[in-house]
Amino acid sequence: MNKLLNRVLEGRGRVLIAIDDPSLSVEKFKSIVLRTKDVVAGYKIGIPYILSHGLSVTASVIREFSDAYFIADLKLADIDAVMSLTAKITKAAGFDGVIAHGFVGFDGGLDGLVKTCNEINVDLYVLVSMSHPGSTEIYDSVIDKVLKIVDFLKPKGVVAPATRPEIIKYVRTRLGSSYILISPGVGVQGAEFGSALCFGADFEIVGRAITKAEDPVKAAESVIKAQSQYLSSHKCLIGGHA
Repeated sequence: MNKLLNRVLEGRGRVLIAIDDPSLSVEKFKSIVLRTKDVVAGYKIGIPYILSHGLSVTASVIREFSDAYFIADLKLADIDAVMSLTAKITKAAGFDGVIAHGFVGFDGGLDGLVKTCNEINVDLYVLVSMSHPGSTEIYDSVIDKVLKIVDFLKPKGVVAPATRPEIIKYVRTRLGSSYILISPGVGVQGAEFGSALCFGADFEIVGRAITKAEDPVKAAESVIKAQSQYLSSHKCLIGGHA
């Protein structure tokens, strides 16, 4: 069983806390993880935070909480050699997973990255669409090609936007339940808590609604409660992992 899914089976909510804002101090980052690691499934750390505070500092926090689950949101988009080297660096820093763009394609791109991630035991999540309106201009026009590559290479999971639930539903329908689907865009970006889960996501990525809260534990618990209420009050046609 995957480490992330195991954390849900152990009773944690289907929430990944996004650590993106560089203004969040390292001490606050540590405090959030310490206080919420038994409440949420894991953490997604973005490029702005890593660049601002440094990889070594970020890695020191990750190693301090080795029982938690951390994804490096690097949105890799390069040739396989460069992406594979980056994946190895994230592994050395203690990350459990990494996010890469799907539009780079198969040959000389994702094929080598998937192989490397499997060898070093890093969960690869392939981005198949994004939450901003501009994603419809290019990404969505090639989504079928991206999903075909995903289903051939079989990474650990995919990333699809909560702000456009029809995309989540489409991705889940095309790929089935074999992949972990994580979804940004709930909360501040506009999607309701629980809506992505209802359309087929396994986890919702939540940032400022928790990290900016005076009590991150109560905020996380409030998000999880809202997810449950949404799921119980809507007819959810498609589900993710059990």
